[in-house]
Amino acid sequence: MTQPRKIVILGHFGVGKTSLIRQYVDASFSEDYLVTVGLHVKKKDVIINDNTVTLVVWDIEGHSEIASARASYLLGSSGFIYVFDVSRPETYANLENQMEYLKEHFPGIPIEVFGNKCDKFKDEVSKVFFETPPFNSYLFTSAKTGENVEEGFMQLTIKTLVTT
Repeated sequence: MTQPRKIVILGHFGVGKTSLIRQYVDASFSEDYLVTVGLHVKKKDVIINDNTVTLVVWDIEGHSEIASARASYLLGSSGFIYVFDVSRPETYANLENQMEYLKEHFPGIPIEVFGNKCDKFKDEVSKVFFETPPFNSYLFTSAKTGENVEEGFMQLTIKTLVTT
């Protein structure tokens, strides 16, 4: 049994952070928009190489800048998932600066970036993002269909095991 892994989901409001967590933990999706006020925590046990890893997933309220999030929410994190909405350029316009902030303030903590809502804009996503650095290295997800959600969380979980 390994120690629990604290995973914090970051990004602007309305990008689908809560929906991604619900899809991952509960295998459910709702069209209802739920605003996260403060913090909501969910847990999920996963098996990796015959070991059970408990993910403690922190869903924090959306911020346009990570520096605006409560520092106490970020402390002790094993990994971060930064989510942007492929249909809203303002949610990824400052992506490189956001990643630099995390790398500077939380060195060595793995980060996955999810471009969410790719089900709505599949053609646009493939044209705009998949061939454009740095986006071609990010994972495109759909909380609605579940596309790449499990894979993204698993990739991050494995990285958290390597960094400890």
